[in-house]
Amino acid sequence: MITHPSGFLAAGGHVGIKAGGVPDLALIVADAPATAAAVFTTNRAAAAPVLVSRDHVADGVARAIVVNSGNANAGTGSEGVANARRMVDRTASAVGCEPSQVLVCSTGPIGPQLPIDSVELGIGRVAQTLAGGAAAAKAAARAILTTDTFPKTSRFEAERWSIGAIAKGAAMCRPDMATMLAFVTTDAVLDPAELDEAVRLAVGPTFNSLNIDGCTSTNDTVVALASGVSGTRPEPTEFAEALTRVCESLARQMARDGEETTKVVDVVVSGARDAATARRLGLAITDSDLVRSSFYGGDPNWGRILQAIGTVDEPIDPTALEIRYDGVIVATGGVASPYDRPALLDRLSGDFTVEVDLGSGDGEARIIAADLTPGYVEFNGAPS
Repeated sequence: MITHPSGFLAAGGHVGIKAGGVPDLALIVADAPATAAAVFTTNRAAAAPVLVSRDHVADGVARAIVVNSGNANAGTGSEGVANARRMVDRTASAVGCEPSQVLVCSTGPIGPQLPIDSVELGIGRVAQTLAGGAAAAKAAARAILTTDTFPKTSRFEAERWSIGAIAKGAAMCRPDMATMLAFVTTDAVLDPAELDEAVRLAVGPTFNSLNIDGCTSTNDTVVALASGVSGTRPEPTEFAEALTRVCESLARQMARDGEETTKVVDVVVSGARDAATARRLGLAITDSDLVRSSFYGGDPNWGRILQAIGTVDEPIDPTALEIRYDGVIVATGGVASPYDRPALLDRLSGDFTVEVDLGSGDGEARIIAADLTPGYVEFNGAPS
C-alpha cells in the first residue's frame, strides 16, 4: 500500500470545485524545508500554476505542494495567476512556511476561473487533516484525479531509503510531458542538483515517452521532494534508476487508464542514427490515428507504420527496415514477410509490442502508447 516516506504528511478533501462533494484538493507537506526539483510542460500556453511553480522551485527548496483538480486554471490570464498565488499564500499560512516554499498545481477543464474564495477556505480545512500513513496518501491521490478511473501510485523500498509517488493522467497525453501530474517524495539525502538530474533522467524514458492521444497539455508537472530524514545518501545512479522504475510504473498506469483505452502497446524503434531520432520516429508512429486504430483492432498493419515513419524528416532506408508485432516478423527489407496470421491476430487481442528496426544505427527509444477506440472518440466528442 502506498505511503509517503518519512518526513511528509498528506491530505485530500473537497473545496467546492467539483460537484457533489467529490475530493478536489490535495496537500503534500514536508516536516521541514525539503530539497525540491520539478519539470514542467513545454506547452507555450502553460497554465498559471506552472508559471508560479517554475519560479518557486528555482532555488531547489520547497515545503509544500497544493494541487486542485476539476479546474486547470489555464487560459485564465492575469486573474488566473493571481488566483494561483492566492492558493500559495493560503497554503503557506496553513502549514507555517514562506509562500516561496509552496508549489501549486491544477488540473481539469481549461478556461474557467477558479472559485478562489471557496478554494482558500477549503485549503484551511484540508490542512487540518494532514497526516502520515496510507490513508492520508490515498486521500491525496484521489483528490488529484479528473477523468481517471483509479488513483496512480508507486513505491520503491531500498534498505535505508524509500520513494513514494502519486500521479494522475488519462488523456491529453503526449510528450513533453502529458496531461499528467506526478508528485514524488523520498527520505533520501540529495542536494538540489542531484535530485534535479535524477528527475530529468527518470522523466525522459517514462512520462516523456508516454503517448496516449498525441495531445500535449498546458499543466503537466512532475515535482520531487527529498526530506533527507533517512540520513542516507544513495549513489546517484542507483537513485535515478529507482526513480525511473517508479515513474515508469506511473506512466504505464496512465496508459492503462487512458479514456476508454483497451490496449497498452509498446513501440520500440531501434537502428536509428541516435536516440533522439528513434524517439521522433516512435512519436510519429504513435501520433498516427490510423496506426492507433489498427492497435485497437489487433491488426498487424505494418504499412501504416511505414507510412508514419516516412513523414518524419529523417533519412530512412526502407530496404533495411524490419517490423515485428509481438516478436513476429511481418515485414523485412521493407516488404511483406510471410507469417501465421491467425496465430498472430490471437496474440494481438491484448497488450503487445511493436518493434521497428531501421538498420545498423545505435539509436533506440521506447514509446508507451494506447489504442484509439470508439469509446475514446465518443467520450471526447461529448459536450463538456
